[in-house]
Amino acid sequence: MRKEAEIFDGYLKTKKLNLTRERRLIMDEVFSRDGHLEADEVYFRLRKGNKDVSRATVYRTLGLLVDSGLVRKVYLGEDHIHYEHNFGHTHHDHLVCLKCGKVIEFSDKNIEKLQSSVCQENGFKELSHTVQIFGYCKGCRK
Repeated sequence: MRKEAEIFDGYLKTKKLNLTRERRLIMDEVFSRDGHLEADEVYFRLRKGNKDVSRATVYRTLGLLVDSGLVRKVYLGEDHIHYEHNFGHTHHDHLVCLKCGKVIEFSDKNIEKLQSSVCQENGFKELSHTVQIFGYCKGCRK
């Protein structure tokens, strides 16, 4: 069993749930791709591959993957949520172009230090954070 599957299975057991065939298919689909996925995209990819899962199971499983810490929700300025797996990936944030929808991932040590400093100064225990900067990419500004 892959490490992310072991972690997910362990998390599910704490909730008295099982790593069912459907949950495993959904997890495998999410981890088979890098980048940002929508729940319906996961659903349609599985259906296209003749994998019999319901849309509701996809949404519930994505919620469980988020709760387990293996996947995070990403808001990219649209009316729906995107998901990305973060197991084995370093933390990053996003620049989002409001015109073409391009998403640029970036990491910045100074931003990370500043966030930690702000939390420490306020006696706040950070569990996670996201930074999304909305604007226009180089191509759309021309």
